[in-house]
Amino acid sequence: MNIAKIILGGEYHTNNDIKSVLNPYTKKEVSQYYECDEDITNRAFEIAKSGAKKIKDSDLSKRVLWLEDVASRLKDNLEEFALIITDETGKPISHSKIEVQRTIETIRVSCAEAITISGELINSDAMPSGRKSISFYKRVPSGVISCITPFNFPLNLVAHKIAPALVSANAIVLKPTPEAPYIAFRFLELFVQSKYAIPEAINLLYGDKIVGNAMVVNKIPRVISFTGSLEVGKLITKNAGIKKVSLELGGNGATYINKSADIKFAASRCSYGAFYNAGQVCISLQRIYCDEDIYDEFIKELIKETSKLKVGNPYNEDTFVSSLINDESISRVKSWVDKAVDNGAVVACGNRVKDSVFYPTILSDVKSDMSVVCQEVFAPIVSVIKVKDSKEAFASINNTPFGLQYSIFTNSIKLANRAIDEFECGGVVINDIPTLRFDIQPYGGIGDSGIGKEGPKYSILEFTEIKSVVICS
Repeated sequence: MNIAKIILGGEYHTNNDIKSVLNPYTKKEVSQYYECDEDITNRAFEIAKSGAKKIKDSDLSKRVLWLEDVASRLKDNLEEFALIITDETGKPISHSKIEVQRTIETIRVSCAEAITISGELINSDAMPSGRKSISFYKRVPSGVISCITPFNFPLNLVAHKIAPALVSANAIVLKPTPEAPYIAFRFLELFVQSKYAIPEAINLLYGDKIVGNAMVVNKIPRVISFTGSLEVGKLITKNAGIKKVSLELGGNGATYINKSADIKFAASRCSYGAFYNAGQVCISLQRIYCDEDIYDEFIKELIKETSKLKVGNPYNEDTFVSSLINDESISRVKSWVDKAVDNGAVVACGNRVKDSVFYPTILSDVKSDMSVVCQEVFAPIVSVIKVKDSKEAFASINNTPFGLQYSIFTNSIKLANRAIDEFECGGVVINDIPTLRFDIQPYGGIGDSGIGKEGPKYSILEFTEIKSVVICS
């Protein structure tokens, strides 16, 4: 049995509170973890405080070697790590392998960005009240970073927090999702076991609300980096106190299919963006606004492309859509779709459950106040909505409290530029799905989608402070 142990300052610990993790598809036990409490959480932060001093004194060259060593060992064990992801989350194995590869890239980009992060010389005599001096600022580590991660990308999203944090000389306390504890343990074990390790900076805890709240209210961490639900994000902003807070809280991804677009290509990409990882992606395509002139043709093409997707066992290499993370998620989304249908929505395909898999579902004739449209679905459901023109499409896309990523399919440069200017969100994609994300880019939303930006360079900026220096002669 795979057992995720507690890690405090690089040392392994256990307790008597063992919890089990079941594979969402097979319902078989795949791993266990030791649930933590408030006391051990506070202890972890005291250890991290000491670890922060240790890692701060280390050379950047050593930290880069450390992370590069982890990336290399992760590459050597790609198949093992991919299987763990599929075991714990039910993600199709081919997608799990992609996630491991992306994680390797995230680590390596973090190393490259750390090398280029620098300060700036300031002309202190530029104002009459100033005078000549050697004046500059430098970036210094924040100290301890509190990291909380979700289930949908249980390896890469951990890497997006801890790789920038460690390479910029911070200690970390990580709480991964309870649904996928062992993949986090195996990952941090690579850091602890590396010959370049600074193990005192590594702390790993497991739990849910009690541990999560303790990680937020503890006074030691300078930064809280959280990826998860809007409801938890609101609690964090309420309870964190005087700390830097970086929140990625999900979205309500949308695209506009303009009549000038390549309809077959758009349908192919929209099918991918709506149903990848069973829709359990913060930038999953949930709303498609389509010009009325091409609406019927687009729907037909979207159904055709969706029918090509292999649904079922996540351990099969050709499976594209498998189970949702738990039965509660299935019940929730089934009730949302059924309610939408009761109020006039039409199911073009899907809306059935087999072997814990909610089949890819396309809806039409939806209304803007339906949960499948106005809330984050986090399931393989997409709504296609007819619009008269781009003005109506843009207004509808922006009519949400979220604002993570939107996209447009068009052959009009003028319209593409309008989308870039008018879409109210953190990221705009032209001629592809809003689900497109490159790990090197700045990533994060506005409104209820969160605060701050991820991506190695941008996380390093979040995890460091500006220290101003003036040297007078």
